[in-house]
Amino acid sequence: MNMLYDFMKGIIDLGPTVMLPIIIFILGLVFRMKIGNAIKSGLLVGVGFMGLQIIVNLLNKSLKPALDYYSKVGSGFTIADIGWPAVGAASWAVPFAALAIPLGMLINILLVRLKWTKTLNVDIWNYMHFLIPGAMVYFLLDSFIWGLIVTLVMSVIALFIGDLMAPKWQEYFGLQGTTCSTIIYSAWGFPIAWIVNKIIDYIPGLNKLEVSLDKINKKLGVLGEPVIIGVIVGLILGLITKRSPEEVSSMAMGVAAVMVLMPKVVAIMMDGLSPIGKAAKKFMMKRMGKDAKLNIGMDVSLGLGDPTTITTTVISIPLVMLFALILPNVSFFPIGILMSITYISVMNTMVSNGNLFRSIVSTVVFCIVTFYLGALVAPGATEMLKGAGVNVNGLGTDVTVSEPWNLLIYWFSK
Repeated sequence: MNMLYDFMKGIIDLGPTVMLPIIIFILGLVFRMKIGNAIKSGLLVGVGFMGLQIIVNLLNKSLKPALDYYSKVGSGFTIADIGWPAVGAASWAVPFAALAIPLGMLINILLVRLKWTKTLNVDIWNYMHFLIPGAMVYFLLDSFIWGLIVTLVMSVIALFIGDLMAPKWQEYFGLQGTTCSTIIYSAWGFPIAWIVNKIIDYIPGLNKLEVSLDKINKKLGVLGEPVIIGVIVGLILGLITKRSPEEVSSMAMGVAAVMVLMPKVVAIMMDGLSPIGKAAKKFMMKRMGKDAKLNIGMDVSLGLGDPTTITTTVISIPLVMLFALILPNVSFFPIGILMSITYISVMNTMVSNGNLFRSIVSTVVFCIVTFYLGALVAPGATEMLKGAGVNVNGLGTDVTVSEPWNLLIYWFSK
């Protein structure tokens, strides 16, 4: 078991930019691609994912002056918002983590072969989202078996949710042959965004409000281009947070750069994924009939190439901080969650069909829900973190433990 754990942990420690090319290459060989083409596909996916990380880091760096301004305003909160890296590290500390990935992949292949699902999840990096509830079970209920079962059940749920949202995902983002398998956003963010949009549909006036970058572009011409919108949004955010002229200009150019570069690196990833998708479809049709279809389950970040997503992120961040300050009984200031808003906005933009107003409202509502659910589950999350050897002063929480299934596990343990 220790050898298997060390092996799987070693693969995970390589990080997605190294691990994804290996996985895509192996899939290419399985689907009978030529070795050279499989290598090229793997490398392009890895390069694209590395580009995504670089640009997300650029966005975070560009917004840091505004975040610093708001963080100094917040005080008196009793729970630490520790961020997903710490929670993710804790989830991999469970003894069944080494079994979860190979068993999850075997179950996935079997379900595809039985035609029960069309999603093949290659997003091994995000198994942490399946492991977190499993780790909650393990550390709170002291059960190896049930912790592993919960982890595998979550991995299967992600496949079925991936099937359900694949048509919408592909239609809106244009990412043919793919779907999202990041369960926190597909099984939790997606329903919240859907409910918010349904509520807006029943509000006179707001239900007619259509704010999309495409329409802005048509009406304003060059002023509606993503690069111009990025500069304007960055300038406004810098000015309202009373930044220096140097910081304001840096924020404006940083956001503009993200608006322009993000779609391009996503296109690079798709250049690698498209041949895999075609090979998979051909492979499956030979074995399962002409109607066979396979979607590659990928990280939610694949949807970051949409300009509305980036605009939603930039506008939502200060709003989320503002609501943390003015809403009653909010016990943690959103620091860790700010690292996740970039990804939270992807699902909200998709469900809102690119309507900027609805995307922002949905993203902010998701974060507000997290304020309260994250606080409720904080004692259980803290116990899990300490059990995994992560030092936490007082109580700690994060958006990745704020899903309802984690809260149910915590309540059941009590």
